[in-house]
Amino acid sequence: MGMHGSAHIVWDWNGTLFHDNDAIIGATNAAFAELGLAPITLEQYRSLYCVPVPKFYERLIGRLPTDAEWELMDGVFHRHYARHRVRCRLTEGAEELLAGWRSAGHSQSLLSMYGHEDLVPLVRGFGIEAHFIRVDGRTGPSGGSKAEHMVRHLEALAASVRPARTVVIGDAADDAVAARYVGAKAVLYTGGSHSRASLEEVGVPVVDTLADAVAEARRIAQ
Repeated sequence: MGMHGSAHIVWDWNGTLFHDNDAIIGATNAAFAELGLAPITLEQYRSLYCVPVPKFYERLIGRLPTDAEWELMDGVFHRHYARHRVRCRLTEGAEELLAGWRSAGHSQSLLSMYGHEDLVPLVRGFGIEAHFIRVDGRTGPSGGSKAEHMVRHLEALAASVRPARTVVIGDAADDAVAARYVGAKAVLYTGGSHSRASLEEVGVPVVDTLADAVAEARRIAQ
Protein backbone atom coordinates (compact mmCIF):
# COMPACT_ATOMS: atom_id res chain seq x y z
CA MET A 1 0.00 0.00 0.00
CA GLY A 2 1.17 3.52 -0.76
CA MET A 3 3.52 2.67 -3.61
CA HIS A 4 4.51 5.81 -5.47
CA GLY A 5 2.18 6.48 -8.38
CA SER A 6 -0.76 4.35 -7.19
CA ALA A 7 -4.23 5.83 -6.72
CA HIS A 8 -4.71 7.60 -3.39
CA ILE A 9 -7.80 8.96 -1.62
CA VAL A 10 -7.68 11.79 0.91
CA TRP A 11 -10.86 11.42 2.94
CA ASP A 12 -12.65 14.20 4.76
CA TRP A 13 -14.05 13.32 8.19
CA ASN A 14 -16.98 15.47 9.36
CA GLY A 15 -20.01 14.95 7.16
CA THR A 16 -18.18 12.42 5.00
CA LEU A 17 -16.84 9.37 6.83
CA PHE A 18 -18.39 10.60 10.09
CA HIS A 19 -22.14 11.20 9.85
CA ASP A 20 -22.42 14.06 12.33
CA ASN A 21 -25.07 16.33 10.80
CA ASP A 22 -27.21 16.25 13.94
CA ALA A 23 -24.26 17.22 16.13
CA ILE A 24 -23.30 20.04 13.75
CA ILE A 25 -26.81 21.52 13.76
CA GLY A 26 -27.18 21.16 17.51
CA ALA A 27 -23.84 22.87 18.14
CA THR A 28 -24.52 25.60 15.57
CA ASN A 29 -27.87 26.44 17.13
CA ALA A 30 -26.30 26.47 20.59
CA ALA A 31 -23.76 29.01 19.31
CA PHE A 32 -26.53 31.10 17.76
CA ALA A 33 -28.48 31.09 21.01
CA GLU A 34 -25.54 32.80 22.73
CA LEU A 35 -26.20 35.85 20.52
CA GLY A 36 -29.97 35.59 20.73
CA LEU A 37 -30.29 34.32 17.14
CA ALA A 38 -33.06 32.04 15.93
CA PRO A 39 -32.18 28.38 15.32
CA ILE A 40 -31.74 27.11 11.77
CA THR A 41 -32.72 23.86 10.06
CA LEU A 42 -30.40 21.36 8.41
CA GLU A 43 -31.72 22.48 5.02
CA GLN A 44 -30.83 26.10 5.77
CA TYR A 45 -27.40 25.08 6.97
CA ARG A 46 -26.70 22.98 3.88
CA SER A 47 -27.81 25.72 1.50
CA LEU A 48 -25.73 28.48 3.12
CA TYR A 49 -22.66 26.83 4.65
CA CYS A 50 -19.27 28.05 3.42
CA VAL A 51 -15.74 28.73 4.60
CA PRO A 52 -14.25 30.68 6.15
CA VAL A 53 -16.93 30.03 8.75
CA PRO A 54 -17.41 33.71 9.74
CA LYS A 55 -18.68 34.24 6.16
CA PHE A 56 -21.28 31.54 6.82
CA TYR A 57 -22.43 33.45 9.87
CA GLU A 58 -22.56 36.62 7.77
CA ARG A 59 -24.93 34.90 5.35
CA LEU A 60 -27.19 33.99 8.24
CA ILE A 61 -27.19 37.17 10.33
CA GLY A 62 -26.50 39.76 7.66
CA ARG A 63 -23.09 40.85 8.94
CA LEU A 64 -19.75 39.42 9.95
CA PRO A 65 -19.56 38.59 13.66
CA THR A 66 -17.22 40.75 15.68
CA ASP A 67 -14.00 39.15 16.92
CA ALA A 68 -15.54 38.79 20.38
CA GLU A 69 -18.72 37.24 18.95
CA TRP A 70 -16.73 34.83 16.80
CA GLU A 71 -14.61 33.72 19.74
CA LEU A 72 -17.72 33.18 21.85
CA MET A 73 -19.65 31.31 19.14
CA ASP A 74 -16.68 29.16 18.18
CA GLY A 75 -16.09 28.13 21.79
CA VAL A 76 -19.76 27.32 22.37
CA PHE A 77 -19.94 25.38 19.11
CA HIS A 78 -17.01 23.12 19.99
CA ARG A 79 -18.24 22.48 23.54
CA HIS A 80 -21.69 21.47 22.35
CA TYR A 81 -20.33 19.50 19.40
CA ALA A 82 -18.15 17.40 21.72
CA ARG A 83 -21.27 16.57 23.75
CA HIS A 84 -23.46 15.72 20.74
CA ARG A 85 -20.90 13.77 18.71
CA VAL A 86 -21.01 10.73 21.02
CA ARG A 87 -24.34 9.77 19.46
CA CYS A 88 -22.97 9.92 15.90
CA ARG A 89 -21.65 7.01 13.87
CA LEU A 90 -19.69 6.35 10.71
CA THR A 91 -21.56 6.90 7.47
CA GLU A 92 -23.26 3.73 6.29
CA GLY A 93 -20.82 1.46 4.45
CA ALA A 94 -17.78 3.58 5.26
CA GLU A 95 -15.79 0.88 7.04
CA GLU A 96 -16.32 -1.62 4.23
CA LEU A 97 -15.26 0.91 1.60
CA LEU A 98 -12.09 1.78 3.52
CA ALA A 99 -11.21 -1.90 3.85
CA GLY A 100 -11.98 -2.57 0.19
CA TRP A 101 -9.84 0.29 -1.11
CA ARG A 102 -6.97 -0.82 1.08
CA SER A 103 -7.26 -4.50 0.11
CA ALA A 104 -7.19 -3.48 -3.57
CA GLY A 105 -3.66 -2.19 -2.98
CA HIS A 106 -4.46 1.51 -2.95
CA SER A 107 -3.55 4.00 -0.24
CA GLN A 108 -5.73 6.45 1.65
CA SER A 109 -5.34 9.11 4.27
CA LEU A 110 -7.56 11.35 6.36
CA LEU A 111 -7.45 15.15 6.53
CA SER A 112 -9.97 17.01 8.63
CA MET A 113 -10.52 20.54 9.84
CA TYR A 114 -11.58 19.03 13.16
CA GLY A 115 -8.90 19.60 15.80
CA HIS A 116 -6.10 17.03 15.58
CA GLU A 117 -6.04 16.17 19.29
CA ASP A 118 -9.76 15.38 19.21
CA LEU A 119 -9.77 13.69 15.80
CA VAL A 120 -7.15 11.00 16.38
CA PRO A 121 -8.79 9.27 19.39
CA LEU A 122 -12.19 9.51 17.68
CA VAL A 123 -10.91 7.75 14.55
CA ARG A 124 -9.07 5.21 16.70
CA GLY A 125 -12.23 4.54 18.68
CA PHE A 126 -14.06 3.44 15.54
CA GLY A 127 -11.29 0.92 14.81
CA ILE A 128 -10.44 2.31 11.36
CA GLU A 129 -7.10 4.01 11.97
CA ALA A 130 -5.14 1.15 10.36
CA HIS A 131 -6.77 1.83 6.98
CA PHE A 132 -4.97 5.19 6.68
CA ILE A 133 -1.32 5.87 6.01
CA ARG A 134 -1.74 9.27 7.70
CA VAL A 135 -4.38 11.01 9.83
CA ASP A 136 -4.23 14.79 10.17
CA GLY A 137 -6.61 17.12 11.93
CA ARG A 138 -6.53 20.88 12.05
CA THR A 139 -3.77 22.60 13.95
CA GLY A 140 -4.14 26.28 14.78
CA PRO A 141 -7.30 28.42 14.80
CA SER A 142 -10.60 27.06 13.49
CA GLY A 143 -12.74 28.57 10.77
CA GLY A 144 -10.30 28.75 7.83
CA SER A 145 -9.82 26.90 4.56
CA LYS A 146 -8.43 23.40 4.13
CA ALA A 147 -6.06 24.35 1.29
CA GLU A 148 -2.92 25.07 3.32
CA HIS A 149 -3.54 22.01 5.47
CA MET A 150 -3.81 19.94 2.29
CA VAL A 151 -0.40 21.21 1.17
CA ARG A 152 1.21 20.04 4.40
CA HIS A 153 -0.69 16.75 4.33
CA LEU A 154 0.49 15.79 0.86
CA GLU A 155 4.01 17.04 1.49
CA ALA A 156 4.19 14.58 4.37
CA LEU A 157 3.11 11.81 1.97
CA ALA A 158 5.34 12.87 -0.92
CA ALA A 159 7.44 9.69 -0.80
CA SER A 160 4.44 7.52 -1.69
CA VAL A 161 1.65 9.73 -3.06
CA ARG A 162 1.43 11.77 -6.25
CA PRO A 163 -1.10 14.66 -6.29
CA ALA A 164 -1.99 13.86 -9.92
CA ARG A 165 -3.29 10.44 -8.84
CA THR A 166 -4.90 11.70 -5.63
CA VAL A 167 -8.64 12.19 -5.20
CA VAL A 168 -10.11 14.16 -2.30
CA ILE A 169 -13.51 12.88 -1.15
CA GLY A 170 -15.45 15.35 0.95
CA ASP A 171 -18.83 16.96 1.53
CA ALA A 172 -17.91 20.63 1.14
CA ALA A 173 -16.94 22.95 -1.67
CA ASP A 174 -13.78 23.72 0.28
CA ASP A 175 -12.64 20.12 -0.21
CA ALA A 176 -12.64 20.67 -3.97
CA VAL A 177 -10.86 24.02 -3.55
CA ALA A 178 -8.16 22.34 -1.46
CA ALA A 179 -7.78 19.54 -4.01
CA ARG A 180 -7.40 22.00 -6.86
CA TYR A 181 -4.85 23.98 -4.84
CA VAL A 182 -2.48 21.00 -4.72
CA GLY A 183 -3.16 19.59 -8.18
CA ALA A 184 -5.41 16.74 -7.02
CA LYS A 185 -8.93 15.79 -8.13
CA ALA A 186 -12.08 15.81 -6.04
CA VAL A 187 -15.40 14.03 -5.65
CA LEU A 188 -18.08 15.67 -3.50
CA TYR A 189 -20.65 13.76 -1.45
CA THR A 190 -24.15 15.15 -0.85
CA GLY A 191 -24.73 13.61 2.58
CA GLY A 192 -22.96 16.25 4.63
CA SER A 193 -22.72 20.02 4.98
CA HIS A 194 -23.69 21.20 1.46
CA SER A 195 -26.78 20.82 -0.67
CA ARG A 196 -26.39 19.14 -4.05
CA ALA A 197 -27.13 22.44 -5.80
CA SER A 198 -24.29 24.23 -4.03
CA LEU A 199 -21.86 21.36 -4.65
CA GLU A 200 -22.68 21.21 -8.35
CA GLU A 201 -21.54 24.82 -8.72
CA VAL A 202 -17.96 23.73 -7.98
CA GLY A 203 -17.51 21.83 -11.24
CA VAL A 204 -16.36 18.43 -9.94
CA PRO A 205 -18.24 15.09 -9.78
CA VAL A 206 -21.05 15.07 -7.20
CA VAL A 207 -22.44 11.79 -5.82
CA ASP A 208 -25.07 10.70 -3.32
CA THR A 209 -23.27 7.77 -1.66
CA LEU A 210 -19.75 7.04 -0.50
CA ALA A 211 -19.77 3.90 -2.64
CA ASP A 212 -20.34 6.09 -5.70
CA ALA A 213 -17.59 8.43 -4.49
CA VAL A 214 -15.06 5.60 -4.34
CA ALA A 215 -16.12 4.30 -7.74
CA GLU A 216 -15.70 7.77 -9.21
CA ALA A 217 -12.32 8.18 -7.47
CA ARG A 218 -11.17 4.92 -9.00
CA ARG A 219 -12.20 6.15 -12.43
CA ILE A 220 -10.64 9.62 -12.34
CA ALA A 221 -7.42 8.64 -10.56
CA GLN A 222 -6.18 6.83 -13.67
